[in-house]
Amino acid sequence: MKTVYLVRHAKSSWQYDDIDDYDRPLKGRGIRDAHMISQWLEKEEIRPEKLFSSPATRALHTSMIFARTLNFPFKDIEVEDRLYMASSEVLLELLKELDDELNSVMFFGHNPTITNFVNRCVDQRIDNVPTSGVVCLHFDETSWKNVNDRAELLYFDYPKKRKKTNS
Repeated sequence: MKTVYLVRHAKSSWQYDDIDDYDRPLKGRGIRDAHMISQWLEKEEIRPEKLFSSPATRALHTSMIFARTLNFPFKDIEVEDRLYMASSEVLLELLKELDDELNSVMFFGHNPTITNFVNRCVDQRIDNVPTSGVVCLHFDETSWKNVNDRAELLYFDYPKKRKKTNS
């Protein structure tokens, strides 16, 4: 069985007019939300075997927050250029290329890719995976090469949902 955690980057800043989209940093709220969700995953004992991140600053910073919380070495985060501006087809291709030794992976990327991919793979509809949102998909396959667009949604969580749970 193969498990994929899809994490949308944390809330980014639009404060700087002269900065390229690729280089936008996280907002303070984004940093706090990424810590909150990663701490929840750590408490649930979620331990993906490999982390992949878009090279965009906001996604990479989010992946580093999660890596630190989940005790995953920064040097082992794999930066995957194709995750920036990817389509859901590209995301599926990336999954099919994974080593079968891996059973659980975590991808840090962007919308609309993540929301589109989830809606492609599961029967229920998700309108939007918000910033710092995490979706866990389970594929009933033993090889990544056989993964298709049919998955079971194990959970979908995000900061506002966590805040409601904790209040």
